Order: sequence, then C-alpha cells, then structure tokens
Amino acid sequence: MGHWLYRNIVEPGKLPLFLALTSFVLSFVVTRTITRLIRAGKGPFRNVTPGGMHIHHVVPGVVLSTVGGFGAVASGRHGVGSAICAVIFGVGAGLVLDEFALILHLDDVYWSEQGRTSVEIVVLTAALVLLVLTGSLPFGVNDLTEEEAQSRGLLFLNVAVNALWSVVALLKGKVRTALFGIVVPLVGLVGAVRLARPNSLWARRFYRRRPKARARALRRVYRHDRRWTRRVRAVQDWIGGAPSPRS
Repeated sequence: MGHWLYRNIVEPGKLPLFLALTSFVLSFVVTRTITRLIRAGKGPFRNVTPGGMHIHHVVPGVVLSTVGGFGAVASGRHGVGSAICAVIFGVGAGLVLDEFALILHLDDVYWSEQGRTSVEIVVLTAALVLLVLTGSLPFGVNDLTEEEAQSRGLLFLNVAVNALWSVVALLKGKVRTALFGIVVPLVGLVGAVRLARPNSLWARRFYRRRPKARARALRRVYRHDRRWTRRVRAVQDWIGGAPSPRS
C-alpha cells in the first residue's frame, strides 16, 4: 500500500489533490451537519446575521478558494506550502459547492427542490476527483519499467478513446454519463450508442426528421425517470437533508 501510494500519489505530485479532496469532503459533511442542526433547532449553532443580514457560507468559501487557489499556483505542486493551500482550497470549495444551487438560481433555495442541485454537484465532483486520484496517470512517474511504460501508454490511449465517447454522450444530453465516461471504461460508450435525450443537441439535429426515434427517446426517458428519480432523491435527502415542503 505504501509503495502504491508513493508511486501513484506522491511521486506524480498528486498529494495536494488528495489533501484537497479530503478537506473538500470533510468541509461538505461538517457544513451539512451544522446546517441540518440549525434547521432542526438543535445544538449551539446559529445563522450568522450581522446587522440582520444573513451571511451564507458561500462567502467565506469564495475567500478560502481564492486564497488556496492562488497560493497553490504560487507554491507549485510540492512542499508544505502546497499542502496547506490544497487544504484551504478544498475547504473553500466544499463551502462554495454546498451552496451551488443558490449561485445558480441567485436565490435562497438551499432547502427547496432546486437545492438538490448542490448535493448532486458535490457528489459528482468528489467522485470524479476520486477517480482521477486513484487512477494511474501516464505521466509524472520516473524510472518506469518497460511493462509500466506500456501499461501507462495503453491507459492514456484508453482515456483518449473514452473522452471521444463522452463527447458524444454529452451531445446526447447525458451529462453524468459523459463526465464519468472519461475515466470509467465503457460508461461513455454506453452513453454514446444509446438514444439521445429528447431535448439534447443531438436529438434536435438528428431526430428532427425521425419521429419514430424521437418517440422512442421520449418513452425511454419517461421509463428511466420513473424508475430512478425517486431512488436518486432518497440518496440526496440522506446526504443533504430533505427539502422543505412547498407552502
């Protein structure tokens, strides 16, 4: 384990990424725990309202992300300074993305249905960074054996092909599939060969004169959403808390 950690995390310079991801996840978990306690009226935590103005945690998040980001650029990938900046950036990014829905809608939708977007973005971001972190990059490792060089070259080719399929999946309106398809084998291919979502660029371009294909796409989206929407929302509620009922 220690050898793998050094060869694939430390030597390629991915230790700051590991620290940033860890602090990002912890920042989100701690923040959601505190906001849920505030919502339930439990514990010592209260909203910060100087002068009657509610200060959302996206504000210190932006400050920390800015400090950590510029600090990381200035310090490079190695050294204590880089590690500290990575932690600062991760904490800030966790605070910012926890309120991503507020930024997107320019409204306080934290505990509404629209607020689910924040949880979705955080989970997707953490998953993608984890995949990049645990994957073996084809660059950055010294003194490779011939076998290691060959395997990393094949990995690079695989990532390039996956990226191509992911672009097609993205054009077909499958954003999650496209993002995961870059680093997960065959995911992008599955999204690329299946029917496009009816409102996607692909559907508007290629299904315009194919009513049967468009009808099949509509039926597939309906069945998919009916099967998975409730389950996805249950997981989101477990992670971030259930939205407030509409008044």
